[in-house]
Amino acid sequence: MSSISLKKLGPGLLFAGAAIGVSHLVQSTRAGADFGFGLLWALILINIIKYPSFQFGPRYAAATEKSLLEGYLGLGRGVLITYFVLSLLTMFTIQTAVTIVTAGLAVQLFGISESVAVWSVVITLGCSLILAVGRYKLLDSLMKAIIIILTLSTMVAVLFAFRESIQTDGIGSSQGLVQLLPTDAAGLAFLIAFMGWMPAPLDISIFHSLWTLEKGKTQKNDVKTSLFDFNIGYFGTVVLGICFVTLGALIMFGSGETFSSKGGVFAGQLINMYTTSLGGWATVLIGVAAFTTMFSTTLTTLDASPRAMSTATNLLGAKGIFKTYLFWLVVLILGTSIILFFFVSEMGVLVKAATILSFLTAPFYAICNFLVFRDPTIPKKERLSMPMKIYSIVSILFLIVFSLWFISTLL
Repeated sequence: MSSISLKKLGPGLLFAGAAIGVSHLVQSTRAGADFGFGLLWALILINIIKYPSFQFGPRYAAATEKSLLEGYLGLGRGVLITYFVLSLLTMFTIQTAVTIVTAGLAVQLFGISESVAVWSVVITLGCSLILAVGRYKLLDSLMKAIIIILTLSTMVAVLFAFRESIQTDGIGSSQGLVQLLPTDAAGLAFLIAFMGWMPAPLDISIFHSLWTLEKGKTQKNDVKTSLFDFNIGYFGTVVLGICFVTLGALIMFGSGETFSSKGGVFAGQLINMYTTSLGGWATVLIGVAAFTTMFSTTLTTLDASPRAMSTATNLLGAKGIFKTYLFWLVVLILGTSIILFFFVSEMGVLVKAATILSFLTAPFYAICNFLVFRDPTIPKKERLSMPMKIYSIVSILFLIVFSLWFISTLL
């Protein structure tokens, strides 16, 4: 990897920062704790299935110097309106969910206040200040440091967990190595949520295309570099997802202990899980690593949704402040705060609804991301190869089958 390539990295790491949050820290760890290594097949399969749809975000932006949202408008105004409505239905809940987990970790680390709601507001306002003042440039710089800290600390934790497991009872069938498919309602619901948000909802491909364009304002985009950047971020999320499943499996599976659904309690359990494998000396180190993980997600999603909504409303012909980034940033902050203070008791239901919607809408985003490559302005050398077209179509069919299967379980 050349120094020039390192300098050009950015949107792929922002993708990783947005993805490595609830899906990894919460759901992957819980998958390991509840099923051992039994759901590794689901983690690997869904990442393979979603790969082309995520890749098309930066690829389209680098090839055309347009965002996926402009591509959606080219497919028809109704497609872009559908995206706008879906975003309104999910962005507040998703932002609240990641902020609550971040706040729970802050409570465990700093202890200034025991109120998760208060910490959530402080974190949201802090992130908003960073975005309002530093915008993309500061976000890009922060994410590189955060991802390095997260990756190194997680890898070290896994190595120590393996060592302790081998020294005590070894790694074998007792750790749930056999792959399985949940058959009970609760297990199926978890599997759907796990796959729906692993490594992230597909609409993040839209955010990625917007970040790629933003990066292009200071450094010229080319498809080769953009795909290299994307692959670093994407495969990094896969590796870290496996790491978090491993930690849950080695430390909690079969112990009789289960993770709490409450953000603050879960945060304490999570830090204890890390320090069990590394030792008490690592409490602060791992706590900070976990906090920066969720802080990165809170920060990137707080930037991404307003960026996407302002672009969408601008393309749809909105006037005045309704099409500005700052307007949608304020709307997201207010919506998140309302849920935090008035609907936090319903957070479990809201998150479940958001994850299910993310799962069911995956085919919509996958199909749209594939169809935008019919754009005649795309240079011939940057168009999809026949193998990639086949891969994408097979992935779309898998996502449709998964969605129909899930609907059948509800019925």
